[in-house]
Amino acid sequence: ESQQPFSLSQGPLIRARVCQAEDQVLFVVTMHHSVSDGWSMGLFVKEFVAFYMAWCDDVTPPLNDLAIQYKDFSHWQRQWLQGDELAKQIAYWQQKLQGLETLNLATDYTRPSIQTFNGATIELGLDAKMTQQLNQLSQNQGTTLFMTLLTSFYTLLHRYTGQSDICVGTPIAGRTQVETESLIGFFVNTLALRTDIDGTLSFENNLSRGKITTSFGNLLA
Repeated sequence: ESQQPFSLSQGPLIRARVCQAEDQVLFVVTMHHSVSDGWSMGLFVKEFVAFYMAWCDDVTPPLNDLAIQYKDFSHWQRQWLQGDELAKQIAYWQQKLQGLETLNLATDYTRPSIQTFNGATIELGLDAKMTQQLNQLSQNQGTTLFMTLLTSFYTLLHRYTGQSDICVGTPIAGRTQVETESLIGFFVNTLALRTDIDGTLSFENNLSRGKITTSFGNLLA
């Protein structure tokens, strides 16, 4: 089901199917990423459970009416991002990313001419002790855990490449208005966070740089 293509011109961009085998029932929902994001998945599951429980009890689902629809957000965004504002945004990012060089990762491979989506996924978990130590370090330095882990990633890339000017893309929720928090739709965006890692400085000093980069980047986003 997940391998079946979507037609962006004709739809639908969300499909549902119930599969049954012996005493097991599987409810499969497949969504195109243009109509959903990670935040939306939590909303979808919450609302689906609410509807299912209400159906079982033969009552009205306890869900509030939405203040706006996704099309309202889309219209607002299109009206906002044009003219002088669009030129301002483009100029900012052209200046922000000017001169950025590709990281020379020794372990990287030549990219195929056609993307295959056959890349590997590696999951890494941190134990409770390490997590506690990272949280403590973050509190001592006045940073969030995200800032600390991001700076750790910057440091790792610096040691692999020897390069100091490093830019990392990170997904952001993109829900800057409270009315969008209960909407299912595609709001997520990728924010480019560029910083300079100095191998002669301590990790704490580089963490201060990462804090400034992240805080300023979130402000712009």
